Amino acid sequence: MSDTLTLSAVARDRAGKGASRALRREGRVPAVIYGNNEEPTMVHVEEKLLNKLLGTGHFFNSVVMVEVDGKPIRTLPKDVAFHPVTDRPLHADFLRVSEHATVHVEVPVRFINEEKSPGLKRGGVLNVVRHEVELICDAAEIPDDVVVDLTGFDVGDSVHISVVTLPAGAKTAIDDRDFTLATIVAPSALKSSDGEATTEGEGE
Repeated sequence: MSDTLTLSAVARDRAGKGASRALRREGRVPAVIYGNNEEPTMVHVEEKLLNKLLGTGHFFNSVVMVEVDGKPIRTLPKDVAFHPVTDRPLHADFLRVSEHATVHVEVPVRFINEEKSPGLKRGGVLNVVRHEVELICDAAEIPDDVVVDLTGFDVGDSVHISVVTLPAGAKTAIDDRDFTLATIVAPSALKSSDGEATTEGEGE
């Protein structure tokens, strides 16, 4: 399960581009906390600390306790806007959640047992269709990832969500089809030799 992260924040009473630019010059990032039937709370956070949390790799599927002037607010990060040139964070959005709220989160897909896949052992290539899966789960039980076992999959096979054991209490947001997570495709060398063999056969 993803760890709970902590982010210190300070309430801000001024909105607008000028105020936001002034905050960024001071190494702060404007942010807003909204949802849970409460008024939005405008805050600003330290850019270095926000970047540190972003660098964990699981920022967007973790509960973040945003401490506003010492008062912790349980949130889920929903969006961070970045500068198109410098990649500095410009603004962050956080959604308030109760401890056991049902939440939608994007969770990374992790593939295991590649060495037990006949298709990959023969030189096939794993073509990942979905790097993340949207899950519906308890805010206190957000998984780190969705694990996909590649044991037994051969060239030409597709790996569907139906073969995956989801973490306890979690279900996929897409429930009307058995969507594909990955396919195992033939290597280009094998494709070209198959193609030549077909052409030769047609010419006889």
